[in-house]
Amino acid sequence: MMDLPKWDVEDIVRRALAEDIGHGDLTTESLVPEAAMACGVVRVRDAGVIAGLEVMALAFRLVDPSIHVELLTRDGMAVQPKEAVARVRGPARGMLKAERVALNFLQRLSGTATATARMVRAVAGLPVRIIDTRKTTPGLRLLERYAVRMGGGNNHRFNLSDGVLIKDNHLAVLAREGVGMREAVARARQAIPHTIRIEIEVETPEQAAQAADAGADVILFDNMSLEDMRRAVALVNGRALTEASGKINLDNVRAVAECGVDLASSGALTYAARALDIGLDFEED
Repeated sequence: MMDLPKWDVEDIVRRALAEDIGHGDLTTESLVPEAAMACGVVRVRDAGVIAGLEVMALAFRLVDPSIHVELLTRDGMAVQPKEAVARVRGPARGMLKAERVALNFLQRLSGTATATARMVRAVAGLPVRIIDTRKTTPGLRLLERYAVRMGGGNNHRFNLSDGVLIKDNHLAVLAREGVGMREAVARARQAIPHTIRIEIEVETPEQAAQAADAGADVILFDNMSLEDMRRAVALVNGRALTEASGKINLDNVRAVAECGVDLASSGALTYAARALDIGLDFEED
């Protein structure tokens, strides 16, 4: 099983099945005999990186535990058009009821893994890590972040309780009280466990230097130009990790990485990734 809490994944899949099946599958229950059996092959129609195979299998098993899913590859592997990634056998009614939800998870997560893998390849050879953001589908963050890892990326904080990220709006509120960046870091440091890092979002090289002087552990360069980013990295001079963020995509990520940042975060990995085209074709046994 994936490196995820089983009970949390089950809860996500159960809610998706309840949403899709509703009070019952009118088409299947009115047409397909209860004793009918079926077998099918799950095939990809696009090249990419597969992710979510266990989630797909779980969707079938939750509808009918007697459905057997044989996985033919594993998450994180590259796949080619027409490649079979799983075989499904069992009661036809259950397979038909679970099919859409099972494929939705597999397609979406594989799309995110594929988008991540492309971005990771784009910065090959450079000492930078590609990371996600909290711009995820509500309720699916656990799975989408998993898909990012399957594509070779890394994760940012999972939620607001995972780390301190002082953004421009936090600083704007504090400024009304006469609190500057240095005092903001000191306040946060006093309030949190020693194991938690403090990150500050900045918009100019000068602010980046101030954040480093204030003792930030990570400094986020928000929508900086490449020239400003290079200058900011020089001013920080290794005193903190540096993260580039804001409109980072496949076309510009290498140029961003060449500025010398440690991390490049992209919300597009989760909110803009195109689902991989995957289908289930029933066949004669």
